[in-house]
Amino acid sequence: MNRNKKSGIIGIIITIIILIVLVAVTNNSIFIGGFANKIVMPIQNGLVYLKNKITGNKEFFSDIQNLKSENEQLKQTNKELEEKLRELEIVRSENEMLKEYANLTEKYSEYSTIPAYIINKNISNFSDNIVINVGSKDGAQPNMAVISEKGLVGFIISTTDTTSKVQTIVDVSTNVSAAVTTTKDSIICKGILDSSTTVKATYIPVDATLAVGDKVETSGMGGIYPRGITIGKIKEIINTKNILDRYAIIETAVDFSKIDTVLVIK
Repeated sequence: MNRNKKSGIIGIIITIIILIVLVAVTNNSIFIGGFANKIVMPIQNGLVYLKNKITGNKEFFSDIQNLKSENEQLKQTNKELEEKLRELEIVRSENEMLKEYANLTEKYSEYSTIPAYIINKNISNFSDNIVINVGSKDGAQPNMAVISEKGLVGFIISTTDTTSKVQTIVDVSTNVSAAVTTTKDSIICKGILDSSTTVKATYIPVDATLAVGDKVETSGMGGIYPRGITIGKIKEIINTKNILDRYAIIETAVDFSKIDTVLVIK
């Protein structure tokens, strides 16, 4: 009897313990699930973020590559445009030169001339010479006069087959027989040391009446320069104690720093 009661009590206790264990396990499952969600979800969200970030970076790098490609295309286009611009500048320069030649030829139509352009300038304290692109093969010879649209440049002192050296009127070694257009008085013009824009008028007649602004041109005497080629205009008159020594400063019509095209008078 007592043994049966004890067995029943033990059975009840075991049953209660099993129930408690089941309840505990069930509650723990719920707790563990919640705990797992708290840990796993942030990690999962982080992985998703990284995935999206990586995908975005791929698109970013792809955009950079496209920009590089577009930049190279723009550089190439810019290079082609620069080349075309240079070509247009060359054409424009050639057209301007042809226009100058046409104007020169028309202005000096009474002369037989050879068109040329300057390929070198040697302007210094002791020498004012230029080199042009025509020579003996083109008919150029020493002592031929060289002119520009504005007036007298100089004369040829030596030639090669394809080039000619020209001594300009501002060279200190040059003497030009000239005349004042208003009074017809004869004078001699020669270069001045350290000046490429003026010449000195000497041997002025005692009875000559000169004025600042009077034009001066070649007289045709001396056998090199034809008559009537513009030299310049009187800039200053210097009177001295001896009237025979007075002289004038003439500003040349030709700007030798800017001259490009010329004509050789045959």
